[in-house]
Amino acid sequence: MSPFEESYQSLNTAQKEAVVSIEGPVMVIAGPGTGKTQILAIRIGKILLDTDTQPENILCMTYTDSGALAMRKRLLKMIGTDAYKVNIHTYHSFCNQVIQDNLSFFEKNSLDPISELESIALMRELIDRFPQGHALKRYRSDVYFETKNLRQLFSTMKREGWQPQELLDAIKTYLDELPTRDEFVYKKKYKQFNAGDLKIEKLNEEKERMGKLEAAVKEFDQYQQLMHNHKRYDFDDMINWVIRAFSENKNLLAQYQEQYQYVLVDEYQDTSGTQNKLVEMLISYWEEPNIFVVGDDDQSIFRFQGANVENMLAFSNKYPNIKTILLLENYRSTQPILDAAKSLIDKNQERLIHHINGLDKNLRAAKELSSNHPKKPIIHAYRNPREEMIGITASIETLVQSGVEPKNIAVIYRENSYGEELAEFLKNKNILYYSKRNINLLSIPLIKKIILLFEYLEAEMDMPFSGDERLFEILHFDWFNIRPLEIAKLSIENTERAYKKEPTGFRRIIDDKINSVAGSLFEKNISDELAHAGKVIEGLIASIHNITLQQLLEKIIHDTGLLGVIMNASDSHWQLQVLTSFFDFMKDETKKDPSMNLKKFVRVIQLMEKENIRLPIVQVGGSEKGVNLLTAHGSKGLEFAHVFIAGTNAMYWEKKNVSNSGYKLPDTLFLSNAVSSNEEELRRLFYVAITRAETNLVISYSLQNKDGKGIEASQFVEEIKEAQQLEEISISLDEQTLHAFNLIRMTSASAPVIEKMDTDIIDKALEKFSMNVTALNNYLNCPLEFYYKRGNDYLALGGKANAKKALLDFNKVVSIQYDYRDIATQVTQAKWEASEKIVIRHIPMHSRTFSISNDFFEKKILEYCYNTIQINRLVQFLTPEEAKRAQIDVPDQVIDIYFDDFI
Repeated sequence: MSPFEESYQSLNTAQKEAVVSIEGPVMVIAGPGTGKTQILAIRIGKILLDTDTQPENILCMTYTDSGALAMRKRLLKMIGTDAYKVNIHTYHSFCNQVIQDNLSFFEKNSLDPISELESIALMRELIDRFPQGHALKRYRSDVYFETKNLRQLFSTMKREGWQPQELLDAIKTYLDELPTRDEFVYKKKYKQFNAGDLKIEKLNEEKERMGKLEAAVKEFDQYQQLMHNHKRYDFDDMINWVIRAFSENKNLLAQYQEQYQYVLVDEYQDTSGTQNKLVEMLISYWEEPNIFVVGDDDQSIFRFQGANVENMLAFSNKYPNIKTILLLENYRSTQPILDAAKSLIDKNQERLIHHINGLDKNLRAAKELSSNHPKKPIIHAYRNPREEMIGITASIETLVQSGVEPKNIAVIYRENSYGEELAEFLKNKNILYYSKRNINLLSIPLIKKIILLFEYLEAEMDMPFSGDERLFEILHFDWFNIRPLEIAKLSIENTERAYKKEPTGFRRIIDDKINSVAGSLFEKNISDELAHAGKVIEGLIASIHNITLQQLLEKIIHDTGLLGVIMNASDSHWQLQVLTSFFDFMKDETKKDPSMNLKKFVRVIQLMEKENIRLPIVQVGGSEKGVNLLTAHGSKGLEFAHVFIAGTNAMYWEKKNVSNSGYKLPDTLFLSNAVSSNEEELRRLFYVAITRAETNLVISYSLQNKDGKGIEASQFVEEIKEAQQLEEISISLDEQTLHAFNLIRMTSASAPVIEKMDTDIIDKALEKFSMNVTALNNYLNCPLEFYYKRGNDYLALGGKANAKKALLDFNKVVSIQYDYRDIATQVTQAKWEASEKIVIRHIPMHSRTFSISNDFFEKKILEYCYNTIQINRLVQFLTPEEAKRAQIDVPDQVIDIYFDDFI
């Protein structure tokens, strides 16, 4: 039986119906855990098997790049290499391909993508043009207050494909209807008002809100013109360009309609208006197109508020002969977990079941369990957040000790900050964890230090001796290694000078001390470290007008000792990633503005901080084999045997302080004529979190905050508890447990952090490792030293990557061996021998500011050799010094490596 046939036979009746219904419009409503990704892939295989359609004639649209990759991998297993011929795209990748294939038609070569910073600059230019009396013009306080609201509105208009007039018409209809709506009419006598009277004050407030929205909508075309004048576009524009091209050029549209005979759309509930319009155009040639959409309105957590059922409802109404299939067999969760999820989501009103007759969304557990009595979800109430984290950590520790793999456990929470704190507790108990979060580069301490130094240098160039406050902080940087006591004395001396009305300033005092003669042969006016810092800073100031901005950053990295600090840090890989990302950002900014200098760059950073513009960087923590720490949004599409939903207090969920930014949209814009509330959106998010659990679900919250003040549980917890009569357990940790955790945490805080390497390819790494007598003695003397010593050896043999491969969790191999003879037997398989010896003679270029002798670049040279010189991987590269120590008088080859070759 072929892989495809095996997959097809494993489907249930409803899934098979979705797969075999390959002709005409089909909408599949697929609840969590019902196998929607699987049926998409099998359906493509069925189309290829039952029709004469070629893989190139199938188009599958996914919501994310990761979704497209997962689909391709699944198809590859089923249909082989034909999977590469099937067109699997995100909407942006599809539009980009259309544009690239028809450049002569689009003529967009001269445009560049707009950055968030540039977008704000254009918004400010737009606001500056507002005439007097404009509804959005402000004359005091923050005159650019509307920037964020306008950006949000214009982005929504582009994503939904709303033309200004369409929105203005919806506003007018909404305002005309207000006097007839119940919420604007008194239902009974109140003070001087009678039943049936209008609530004039409330009506005027709503009219004022709509007036601001109307004024904003009318500025959309002006903003688009500014974008054009500055030769910029955003990614939302790409989809609109293709839609416009298809509308204006019927031959172009026909070309793609002819190519794509079958169209499939994943995560249909989250598609935007323009994405939906694009799909509609591709299938518009046929009255009954072969279009297959799959989604779940109850899991709509990525659309803007108020339009979660729109696409699926419109699709259902568009085609009279549509086949609607519901997938109700859940292969992930137990029935008690599904019942808890249902009791929660039933509270929402904006659901398809309230718009389409006959829909039943009661999920049924299809999973066979070893126990006939699956566990109900449990609710834990802890005294405070700290005890909650300790309790969760202890529960996870118990699970791991019972044999559960950490990767099968997840802790889901609302905000990233909760996961950061929880990770520390897991780390203290030596429990592996895995987290991936998007953080702001500008908030990372390393970058904040560099920015502070930039600000100081810019201030000194603008007005000498004006940056003392910044310099005081800069001198404390670990790059300079100056004793805080010496800096304190410097500060006192500065104060004394001010009292005596003598010239003041740290910079001036340091310079005076460097250039003055010491009182005696045995004393110094200034420490070597402080003198070095002073000279470095003077050198940086002197170079500002003589080198480029990028060269200035390079000089800071080298001259201050920053690079050495990074390379010696326990998280050096992450620090280098952070530094590289910041360097790339600087290069991008100088590319956009070739005249970019230090003053301009500092202003750019300050504007970004003022407007809360993030420079995103993904930080991955821990091991992929560890406990998964996830936000509720990040958990979408994943599943775990054991799930803890933590921190379920109202203050983190429905009562979390979220600014009411943005303009209120009239509900007349939407087909369902009802705007989904924030409460319903959060309830869907909680529903997604619950349905990640397979067999065990624990929901927890705190009775008090960190200050000891009482706080309430989320209403979603109460809704589930009441409907399902779930047990709530109040957990108060005893003093012994709390003391033990505190002791571990304080002890671990004082110990050096030594990161272990990943374990994914340990077997491959040790294939050619030989435990000889010397190595064995080294291991017996100190296993930890041996662990990292071998890393350095392999670094010399093949660069950083090989070092990592050679040592990936070596302790896993040796920890289970209690006798050294067993160790020798375990790892002695093949003795590594180099086939030839090559000496690298590296020659620095004096034009560079970096020292070639720096250990970091020694490693880089070795990596460069292996990446660029096409020779046997068993070659051993040696420096001249290493060749001498190895008594290699005549090496097989000598290679001259110039610094510029690899930098």
